[in-house]
Amino acid sequence: MKHHWMQLPREVVVGEGVIELVAEIFQRLGFTESALIITGSKTEEVAGKTVRAILESEGLKVETLKVETATMWDVRAVEEKIKDLKPQVVLGVGGGTKIDVAKLSSARRKVPFISVPTTASHDGIASPLSSIKGLEKPYSIIAQAPIAIIADTNIILKAPYRLIASGCGDVIAKFTAVRDWKLAHDEVGEYYGDYAASLALMSAELVMRNAQKIKPGNVEGLRVLLEALISCGVAMSIAGSSRPCSGSEHLFSHAVDVIKPNNTMHGEKCGVGTIMMAHLHGLDWQRIRETLKSVGAPTNAEELGLTEEEVVKALFIAPSIRPERYTILSKLNLSMDGCRRLAKQTEVI
Repeated sequence: MKHHWMQLPREVVVGEGVIELVAEIFQRLGFTESALIITGSKTEEVAGKTVRAILESEGLKVETLKVETATMWDVRAVEEKIKDLKPQVVLGVGGGTKIDVAKLSSARRKVPFISVPTTASHDGIASPLSSIKGLEKPYSIIAQAPIAIIADTNIILKAPYRLIASGCGDVIAKFTAVRDWKLAHDEVGEYYGDYAASLALMSAELVMRNAQKIKPGNVEGLRVLLEALISCGVAMSIAGSSRPCSGSEHLFSHAVDVIKPNNTMHGEKCGVGTIMMAHLHGLDWQRIRETLKSVGAPTNAEELGLTEEEVVKALFIAPSIRPERYTILSKLNLSMDGCRRLAKQTEVI
């Protein structure tokens, strides 16, 4: 009999000043002795030092380890630290890089993990997956879901607004990701979970409905985005994979990474990919584009810093990035001319 294993957060706290509740959350979860904080040079100043001071004031033994990249070398270095210190819990305090490294290293050492995001740029803050650089394939691997998420809007609002706009792109991507998942179920018999799919779609719809509130300095809009990102992470935990949140639009994003590494943010590429994949699925791609414009996210090649040829090539190679992942691109098998037509029809080029 096959098992379907779901890991879900026990504590999720979102709001102004909630970082001050870290000791209370530790107590509720039974962590009273030790912790290891994974952070970066900037994020240590922004939040890492605060978390450490609060926990040490409660008598916990706390160590801090700084990482600046998310490679397997970083993961192994953190694993060694966990092996040496034997902390009760590992905290990822920072953006995606710090959280991904903390998540995977703690999972490999079978230690609980707490997510303390300082940005809202993608759904990794709550998902059970880590995006690690330097692997053979440019996509996420299963780690573990956070046992708790502490998302302080005061801290996240201080990050550049572009990160929030990128987070919106990653959430909007769920419109096409879910369609791709259902397509894979109908055409090749892949497992499809209605509840996980509904949760991911609801997150995308929530951001679309509230797009006018998502502006620089707007706490209400940020809360909407954070709740959507966290729901997306939970959807992946329920599904046991990234399927409800990652489809053909993510393959486009990964293909751009292959063609032009480190050119722009993950959520920004996913958002532009969603515009094109929505057209292929017969969805309202214009409304998706208008939502992305409203929140200040890119909607075309120029805004992504790509040439027309780079967009067309990325579209063409996207299905080969993960050939085992069946999407609308697998079904249609677009030619280079077909890719160019699609990008022009959706005004991406």
